[in-house]
Amino acid sequence: MSNDTTQDSQNAPTTSEAPAEPVVKTRGDVIPHNEAIRAEGMDWFVLRVASNKESSVQATLLRKVAIENMKHLVNRILVPTEKSKTVKGGKARIVETKLYPGYVFVEMKLEPDGRIPQDVFFLIKETTGVGDFVGTAGRPTPLKLHEIEKMLRDSEKPSEEVMTKLTFSKGEHVKIKEGAFEGYEGTVDELNPEKGMVKILVTIFGRQAPIDIEEWKIAKYDEEA
Repeated sequence: MSNDTTQDSQNAPTTSEAPAEPVVKTRGDVIPHNEAIRAEGMDWFVLRVASNKESSVQATLLRKVAIENMKHLVNRILVPTEKSKTVKGGKARIVETKLYPGYVFVEMKLEPDGRIPQDVFFLIKETTGVGDFVGTAGRPTPLKLHEIEKMLRDSEKPSEEVMTKLTFSKGEHVKIKEGAFEGYEGTVDELNPEKGMVKILVTIFGRQAPIDIEEWKIAKYDEEA
């Protein structure tokens, strides 16, 4: 996505997509299976928001749109997320992470000259935590078709069958930061995402030995050096 923030000196963005809209197939209840990628006469735009305010901005805008009866101007508002599982001290914890931190995706209709309708502009700008749309001043840049498709896939309801997300890879040089072998260096030999465990090959008394350790007890060697 573009981060162009230049002013009105640039031309208003245009799209060259064919009128016929393909349908994106998704899971869950965020985007229905039979819903078009773009509502008729609308496009998707990227709204910058304050850090950690993505969900509250989304909820506030959806509520305002409903109260002001602006569904014909603003349709879907999305914050794509993913779920991952971390294991610490034998306890699993599910974490939901924003895939595009600092951004909210808004599907809306613009004026013929490419500007945001005045009522919509004030409705959005008067919302706490909201910044500017990506694009030129007053003329946001619509997402390209492939960007919309990716964003909609990312907006699918996260699966409840979550795998542990490990940050290390086989062969990586690491250092143990907690436990009986604190301070030892080693090489990652095996990963066990289900249990959040990592097997490390460590040299002890001149011989290489495998150690099974929880992932959170080790760090990338470069970070500890």
